Amino acid sequence: MRRPSHGSMRHLGVLRGSGTLRCGGVVLGSADYEIDGFCTRPGEIVGSGEIRMARAELANAIGRKDLELTTEDGKVLTLRFSGGRFDPRLGAAHADVLSGLPAEDEWSRGD
Repeated sequence: MRRPSHGSMRHLGVLRGSGTLRCGGVVLGSADYEIDGFCTRPGEIVGSGEIRMARAELANAIGRKDLELTTEDGKVLTLRFSGGRFDPRLGAAHADVLSGLPAEDEWSRGD
């Protein structure tokens, strides 16, 4: 007999592209992103990945609340930077997407 798997996540695909990062409607800068999407349970989609920006702009964005990434195709992803330390020399930081992700059947599995 097969037991249901608790806590398993299914990878849905990757969102990649460019967009504009804003905080409270104010433009912070252009950003490139690569976000992995996962289904944690039916209807629940989570995403996390990397945001790349000019170093000074990224340093200005780290620690802010109310961040939104508007993608080239019009999606608005609410996000927060996560992880421990941030090295502004890298121009990249890890982020968790809080809302705005596509529905489960809208993800492209092609890398």
